[in-house]
Amino acid sequence: MTSQYRVNYHLRAHKRDHLVEFIKGMLLTPFVLHAQPQPQPPPLLHDDHAAEPRMRRPSDERAQEANAQRYAEIFASIEELIDEHRALHADGIAAYSRLAKLVPSIGTFFTPLPLRQAFGRVNLRERISARKHVPPSFNDIRRILNIAQVIAIAPQLRMVTFDGDMTLYADGQNFEHDNALTDLLVSLLRRRIAVAIVTAAGYGDDAARYEMRLSGLLKGFARAGLRADEVARFFVLGGECNFLFGCSASYRLEYLDDTQHPSSLRSWTDTQVQQLLDVAEAELSDCVARMSLDARILRKPRAVGLVPNCQLTREQLDECALSSQIALLKFQGSPKSQPCDVPIPFCAFNGGNDCWVDIGNKLIGVRILQQLLGTEPANTLHVGDQFLSTGNDISTRTACCTCWIINPQETHSLLSELEYVLAKNE
Repeated sequence: MTSQYRVNYHLRAHKRDHLVEFIKGMLLTPFVLHAQPQPQPPPLLHDDHAAEPRMRRPSDERAQEANAQRYAEIFASIEELIDEHRALHADGIAAYSRLAKLVPSIGTFFTPLPLRQAFGRVNLRERISARKHVPPSFNDIRRILNIAQVIAIAPQLRMVTFDGDMTLYADGQNFEHDNALTDLLVSLLRRRIAVAIVTAAGYGDDAARYEMRLSGLLKGFARAGLRADEVARFFVLGGECNFLFGCSASYRLEYLDDTQHPSSLRSWTDTQVQQLLDVAEAELSDCVARMSLDARILRKPRAVGLVPNCQLTREQLDECALSSQIALLKFQGSPKSQPCDVPIPFCAFNGGNDCWVDIGNKLIGVRILQQLLGTEPANTLHVGDQFLSTGNDISTRTACCTCWIINPQETHSLLSELEYVLAKNE
């Protein structure tokens, strides 16, 4: 391995998911060896049917079935690796699992993952095994992992938490009255499954600002006639983990201060918070200066952000997020730690169109909700779009099961699948 390769690899590492990359590599072998098209003889000149479209031959269908079987066997083998990893994790020696050796950054699996079954469902719809020129992709595997997680968690599901922007609605937009997700969220609440929106949007204790962003959903609750005990299972947690709201019987958000949900997860003082934000603001200002960015710095009580005046590239925003992460880890004396492992946890992330540093993170947010509702990691599901190391959903993997989507349309597909599985299990 050349030094230039190492440099390039580490520069790209923040854009990778190592488990997905591992599965991609496993699936590449049957694709290369068996899925490539076989050359066809040219038609004879006197063949009157040469211009007619060639019908699918039985041999083509057999080849697709054989390739689907090969993919399924690989997913079954990965299932076994995950099962072994879970068993050793329960014994406190997860580092000795075969999967940990193959994917050293692997975390905790709170449920089994029926990957073979999930592949069968996705392949039936998308015909991955029929492709001859495009191998199984990152997005294919991400969707298969999502379906496997939905199938596994459905029987014991008690709470679903969601990111806001690009998960429930378009980036920077509001949850409108015609959003197709409304009925699916109402269905979860009627099934006595708690629903929470855990968002970076931080408006302090101003319930009206959050109501404006979620007006379509709250009106949808009213149209559906949800009972008081049903809407009582709906929560909004803003600023990653800093501002918690419940929902009243009149479908209005009500701020719940710390005395109403005491938690030791947020034990920092205001002085500590402001010191950390000072460091983050200085680092973001340095990024603006050295990259000549047309952007302004916005300071809030529990966050500081870089807000561009024009469109910035993903790489520029990643640089701001990673620079802030490193500066804050150094400031807290833990340069080799993760942002959630330091005295004052934080989240420095690329928001797609901006970059923010928040005090706390969604890991703490999900755990606060779990404490409030008495749920466990194995029956809690978080759905979001920011699971790379410069995103703000990745920390939730330590607290609960997760599904990685990329837009509200995928969230709709995921919840439709969940609704199907829940109904089937009834």
